[in-house]
Amino acid sequence: MNRKWICWTAAAALAVVVSGCSKKQSQETGQEQPAAASAATKTVDMSTVGSISGVVKLDGAPPKFRPINMSADPYCTKANPKPVFPEEVVTGAGGTLANVVIYVKSGAEDYSFPTPAESVTLDQKGCMYAPHVLALMAGQQLKVVNSDDTTHNIHPTPADNRQWNKSQPPNAPPILESFARPEVAIPVKCNVHPWMQGYIAVMANPYYAVTSKDGKFDLKNLPPGTYTIEAWQEKYGVLDQTVTIGPKESKTTDFTFKASS
Repeated sequence: MNRKWICWTAAAALAVVVSGCSKKQSQETGQEQPAAASAATKTVDMSTVGSISGVVKLDGAPPKFRPINMSADPYCTKANPKPVFPEEVVTGAGGTLANVVIYVKSGAEDYSFPTPAESVTLDQKGCMYAPHVLALMAGQQLKVVNSDDTTHNIHPTPADNRQWNKSQPPNAPPILESFARPEVAIPVKCNVHPWMQGYIAVMANPYYAVTSKDGKFDLKNLPPGTYTIEAWQEKYGVLDQTVTIGPKESKTTDFTFKASS
């Protein structure tokens, strides 16, 4: 057999082994590989910015959920004298839809954006995550607090970021974490209370919103351009629309998800 072929094969095998060991070591130590450096160089000219706003609705009847059974933890039962329902689908008057992430999926790649200095808080209150869905930029600090008099366990399970799993007893200091890469959206669970579920949307730019029960969103300070606007909802998936805005122009774009039959 050709000696060059033998040497090349051995080198390739060694590279695979080293790569696998490096990945395993990263997972074991909790270290996350840094995100790739962005080539974006443009800054937003605030004298030309516009906005895209709208309303998100559900077409059809929302599903009916049974109250959450929290009897496994007496504190959780006591903290919720009234029934608590899953927040998978939350609607308002006229079918407006809450907990939908609206964001610029593409069109802003040429612009650079500073990482926000302020943290975004995820609370554990009444044995539920508050908010159920939150959004922040890649690299921005996430502050997890426990307002309950019981121990919780925060366990995000991302596909493209570092996974972590931390317990937080009552009165414990905040847990401070961040995510290096954009990812919509990361499921979060509590290993102590299995009904506790939420999502964290990690963004590449500051043009995003999470709807409340009125379904409204407003993406402000957008430079002129053509954008793909995406609406993400945990049960119904995603909807995309292409929107072009000119200098100082404001446009309205609504999204309507179809309820499952």
